[in-house]
Amino acid sequence: MEIQHFDDLLAAARAQAQPQRLLMVFVATELPEDASAEQRARFAQGEGGALVPLMCVDKTPEELDSFATLLAESQQFELPYQPWRLVFTAALSGSNGQAPTSEDAESPLERMVESVKLGMFGNLLPFDRQGQPVHFG
Repeated sequence: MEIQHFDDLLAAARAQAQPQRLLMVFVATELPEDASAEQRARFAQGEGGALVPLMCVDKTPEELDSFATLLAESQQFELPYQPWRLVFTAALSGSNGQAPTSEDAESPLERMVESVKLGMFGNLLPFDRQGQPVHFG
Protein backbone atom coordinates (compact mmCIF):
# COMPACT_ATOMS: atom_id res chain seq x y z
CA MET A 1 0.00 0.00 0.00
CA GLU A 2 1.34 3.40 -0.94
CA ILE A 3 1.07 6.00 1.81
CA GLN A 4 -0.31 9.18 0.23
CA HIS A 5 -1.91 10.57 3.40
CA PHE A 6 -1.73 9.93 7.13
CA ASP A 7 -5.09 8.18 6.89
CA ASP A 8 -3.44 5.59 4.59
CA LEU A 9 -0.97 4.89 7.39
CA LEU A 10 -3.88 4.31 9.77
CA ALA A 11 -5.49 1.89 7.31
CA ALA A 12 -2.21 0.02 6.79
CA ALA A 13 -1.64 -0.26 10.55
CA ARG A 14 -5.16 -1.60 11.07
CA ALA A 15 -4.59 -4.20 8.32
CA GLN A 16 -1.47 -5.74 9.90
CA ALA A 17 -1.58 -9.32 11.20
CA GLN A 18 -0.50 -8.16 14.67
CA PRO A 19 -1.97 -5.13 16.48
CA GLN A 20 0.11 -1.98 16.14
CA ARG A 21 0.92 1.08 18.23
CA LEU A 22 1.71 4.25 16.32
CA LEU A 23 4.54 6.41 17.63
CA MET A 24 4.54 10.12 16.78
CA VAL A 25 7.01 12.95 17.38
CA PHE A 26 5.70 16.44 16.64
CA VAL A 27 8.34 18.99 15.64
CA ALA A 28 8.62 22.69 14.97
CA THR A 29 11.33 24.42 12.99
CA GLU A 30 13.63 27.10 14.33
CA LEU A 31 16.26 29.22 12.73
CA PRO A 32 19.72 28.69 14.24
CA GLU A 33 21.29 31.83 15.67
CA ASP A 34 24.28 31.55 13.31
CA ALA A 35 22.09 31.26 10.18
CA SER A 36 23.33 32.94 7.02
CA ALA A 37 21.34 35.61 5.17
CA GLU A 38 20.38 33.02 2.56
CA GLN A 39 19.16 30.61 5.27
CA ARG A 40 17.17 33.43 6.90
CA ALA A 41 15.53 34.26 3.56
CA ARG A 42 14.60 30.61 2.94
CA PHE A 43 13.24 30.29 6.47
CA ALA A 44 11.09 33.39 5.95
CA GLN A 45 9.60 31.59 2.92
CA GLY A 46 8.78 28.53 5.05
CA GLU A 47 11.80 26.42 4.08
CA GLY A 48 14.73 25.08 6.05
CA GLY A 49 15.46 25.55 9.72
CA ALA A 50 16.40 23.13 12.47
CA LEU A 51 13.87 20.51 13.61
CA VAL A 52 12.93 20.83 17.28
CA PRO A 53 10.85 18.09 18.93
CA LEU A 54 7.91 19.56 20.84
CA MET A 55 5.91 16.58 22.02
CA CYS A 56 5.48 12.89 21.40
CA VAL A 57 2.57 10.49 21.72
CA ASP A 58 1.68 6.87 21.13
CA LYS A 59 -1.74 5.65 20.02
CA THR A 60 -3.24 2.49 18.67
CA PRO A 61 -4.77 2.93 15.19
CA GLU A 62 -8.16 2.30 16.77
CA GLU A 63 -7.71 5.35 19.04
CA LEU A 64 -7.57 7.63 15.97
CA ASP A 65 -10.47 7.98 13.56
CA SER A 66 -8.41 10.03 11.13
CA PHE A 67 -5.68 12.62 10.73
CA ALA A 68 -8.30 15.28 11.54
CA THR A 69 -8.70 13.69 14.99
CA LEU A 70 -4.94 13.70 15.56
CA LEU A 71 -4.69 17.33 14.45
CA ALA A 72 -7.50 18.40 16.79
CA GLU A 73 -5.94 16.55 19.73
CA SER A 74 -2.49 17.99 19.03
CA GLN A 75 -3.81 21.54 18.92
CA GLN A 76 -4.97 21.18 22.53
CA PHE A 77 -1.34 20.81 23.61
CA GLU A 78 0.64 23.03 21.25
CA LEU A 79 1.83 26.47 22.20
CA PRO A 80 0.29 29.31 20.18
CA TYR A 81 3.70 30.84 19.46
CA GLN A 82 5.25 27.53 18.40
CA PRO A 83 2.87 25.27 16.45
CA TRP A 84 4.16 21.96 15.22
CA ARG A 85 5.13 21.78 11.58
CA LEU A 86 5.73 18.06 11.00
CA VAL A 87 4.88 14.82 12.73
CA PHE A 88 7.32 11.93 12.37
CA THR A 89 5.68 8.53 12.67
CA ALA A 90 6.64 4.90 13.15
CA ALA A 91 4.76 1.76 14.12
CA LEU A 92 5.50 -0.71 16.86
CA SER A 93 4.14 -4.19 16.23
CA GLY A 94 2.52 -6.31 18.88
CA SER A 95 2.67 -10.07 19.31
CA ASN A 96 0.30 -12.91 20.12
CA GLY A 97 -2.64 -10.70 19.19
CA GLN A 98 -1.77 -8.04 21.79
CA ALA A 99 -0.88 -4.46 20.92
CA PRO A 100 2.21 -2.97 22.55
CA THR A 101 1.43 -0.88 25.63
CA SER A 102 2.33 2.76 26.18
CA GLU A 103 5.08 1.51 28.49
CA ASP A 104 6.44 -0.61 25.62
CA ALA A 105 6.48 2.54 23.47
CA GLU A 106 8.48 4.75 25.88
CA SER A 107 11.96 3.66 24.84
CA PRO A 108 11.26 3.63 21.08
CA LEU A 109 9.70 7.11 21.39
CA GLU A 110 12.78 8.38 23.20
CA ARG A 111 14.97 6.97 20.41
CA MET A 112 12.75 8.65 17.81
CA VAL A 113 13.13 12.03 19.54
CA GLU A 114 16.92 11.61 19.59
CA SER A 115 16.97 10.54 15.94
CA VAL A 116 15.00 13.63 14.92
CA LYS A 117 17.34 15.88 16.93
CA LEU A 118 20.31 14.32 15.12
CA GLY A 119 18.65 14.58 11.70
CA MET A 120 18.63 10.78 11.36
CA PHE A 121 15.00 10.17 10.48
CA GLY A 122 15.24 8.15 7.28
CA ASN A 123 13.27 5.26 8.79
CA LEU A 124 10.42 7.53 9.98
CA LEU A 125 7.42 8.75 7.99
CA PRO A 126 7.02 12.53 8.21
CA PHE A 127 3.69 14.25 7.56
CA ASP A 128 2.76 17.93 7.38
CA ARG A 129 -0.20 19.62 9.10
CA GLN A 130 -2.49 18.55 6.25
CA GLY A 131 -1.58 14.88 6.70
CA GLN A 132 0.48 14.82 3.50
CA PRO A 133 3.77 12.89 3.44
CA VAL A 134 6.88 15.04 3.35
CA HIS A 135 9.90 14.08 1.28
CA PHE A 136 13.28 15.54 2.13
CA GLY A 137 15.53 16.26 -0.84
